[in-house]
Amino acid sequence: MDQEDPKSSLEAPLISNTEISECHRRSEVVTELKKQLCLAGPLVMVSFLQASLLMISVMFIGHLGELSLASSSMASSFSGVTGFSFMMGIGSALETFCGQAYGAKQYHMLGVHMQRAMFVITLMCIPIALLWFNTEQIFRILKQDPEIAAQAGLYSRWLIPSILPYGLLQCQLRFLQTQNNIWPLVISTAITSLVHFLVCWTFVLVLDSGSKGAALSVAFSYWTNVLILVIYIKFSPSCHKTWRGFSKEGMKNLIGFLKLAIPSALMTCLEFWSYEFLVLMSGLLPNPKLETSMMSISLNTSAMVYRIPFGFGSAVSTRVSNELGAGNPRAARLATRIVLFLAATEGLVLSLIAVLARNVWGLIYTNEAEVVRYLAAVMPVLALSNFMDGIQGVMSGVARGCGWQKLGAYVNFGAYYLVGLPCAIILTFVFHFGGKGLWMGIICGSSLQALLLLVITLSSNWDEQVNEILSKKSIGKNFQFKCPGKYYSMIKLKLVI
Repeated sequence: MDQEDPKSSLEAPLISNTEISECHRRSEVVTELKKQLCLAGPLVMVSFLQASLLMISVMFIGHLGELSLASSSMASSFSGVTGFSFMMGIGSALETFCGQAYGAKQYHMLGVHMQRAMFVITLMCIPIALLWFNTEQIFRILKQDPEIAAQAGLYSRWLIPSILPYGLLQCQLRFLQTQNNIWPLVISTAITSLVHFLVCWTFVLVLDSGSKGAALSVAFSYWTNVLILVIYIKFSPSCHKTWRGFSKEGMKNLIGFLKLAIPSALMTCLEFWSYEFLVLMSGLLPNPKLETSMMSISLNTSAMVYRIPFGFGSAVSTRVSNELGAGNPRAARLATRIVLFLAATEGLVLSLIAVLARNVWGLIYTNEAEVVRYLAAVMPVLALSNFMDGIQGVMSGVARGCGWQKLGAYVNFGAYYLVGLPCAIILTFVFHFGGKGLWMGIICGSSLQALLLLVITLSSNWDEQVNEILSKKSIGKNFQFKCPGKYYSMIKLKLVI
């Protein structure tokens, strides 16, 4: 009978290499999960607080009468479609530029990129302001009620001063976000929300300036937020490496910036606009008052819920861009897997809550029994829509972190305008599903968007992504971002770092 060699037994490791590797992977997952939650939590709060500004204004306007409320709501929707969403998209390009530069330890380039974004946004304010100035004429051409058109035009004109500070704020937000410097954003936005409530109350109710005062208070509050962050960025030690003041370098290679910024804006706007079309189509249904009321409440609910996956998307955008810039493809890949798990978990929980609360949710917005019953019937469909929005929201964040905005714009156009909206029209007006058909159609679009972005991400060669980013070492050098996967062509891009 063979006896075990006591010497070999003593030399055998107590823990195998496999167990060590497994513990290491588990530690990496836990570390990445903590990083994303620490980023996403504050970013979700910032997103909710920023959304509260327009909500507070509309809330005060609601006390002025039905005409003021209807006109300001239409003007707010029009300004979001034609201005604010575009500014947000331009600012989102900094998630790629600043995030990858920070990961590559090229800290001074964050300030340079922010200067370029601010310059472009300042120029974009001119055509947007002209468009908003002519809101009344545009609404009359669209056959809207003359009184509502006149009041909406007045509200939009007084909202013009808010365009520039909103755009600058998007740049500041991304500048700090990509440095994982989040809490100044939370504090400044919280202060701004409080200031906005007080200013809006003063203008609307004390000074009796009506909807003009409500619109002007938005600009006042955005400028307050911008000035707080200007002071922080200028004097905070945490920004000394990334902000060195204005320089001529910030005026160079604007074309290179626009090559990513314009697709970034389109990627945001194409998705945003598709949901606005739902409201327009709901007004064409047999009972437009009921359908429009249901759609308004549904969109408000959906927009509120989307703030959570949007925060997760911003967090993973920062994590992916930082790791790619630092040359860590494995960490970037892990970040995408973690955020998918978080989005799926959050989506399932909120969808379950929506289904369970479907019979009482409408009472928060209205006392009309017919609207509450109709909304309860639509809530399960809305819950599915919110779940798919959560998945595509975080996948869009991955796309921004990698610099895939051009590809993302193509995906959003195909998903929503070639599939989603046509399906909504067919289900609503051909098969007569009513308001449910509108949501079922848009779910087709958001599901396809999520699926395509997921396939693109899973087929990505992360090592190749890192090699492309690390090749950007000399000013003016041409390089290529390869679209992930072997089924995609090369996207030519000229950037300067």
